Amino acid sequence: MAKTWLVSTLSALLLTFVVVPAALAQGAGESGKISYFIWAAIVSGGALALAAMAGAFGQSRGLSAALDGISRNPSASGQLTTTLIIGLALIESLVIYVLVVSLILLFVDPFKMLAG
Repeated sequence: MAKTWLVSTLSALLLTFVVVPAALAQGAGESGKISYFIWAAIVSGGALALAAMAGAFGQSRGLSAALDGISRNPSASGQLTTTLIIGLALIESLVIYVLVVSLILLFVDPFKMLAG
């Protein structure tokens, strides 16, 4: 677990301090529209990564609790399984909502109405 955390942290730092400045380096003639899409891609990727990580953590905790309940009371396995499936579907729907918002930011450009 500690090794995975270390690799994730180092990857995030590498992305933050090496890749992002190189991607945001613009010439004098480029428009602000390119900058918007670069930022939208970076924020969308970060949001999806965070949502997927939190969703996976929540699903693993729910599954662990359900299996613990089934092992303590095997006769309640049907009811626990139904509740588990509904809970996992709701957790996964939150990740799908983040995906939809990210796709809107990438393809629709909702802020162009504010710019004029």
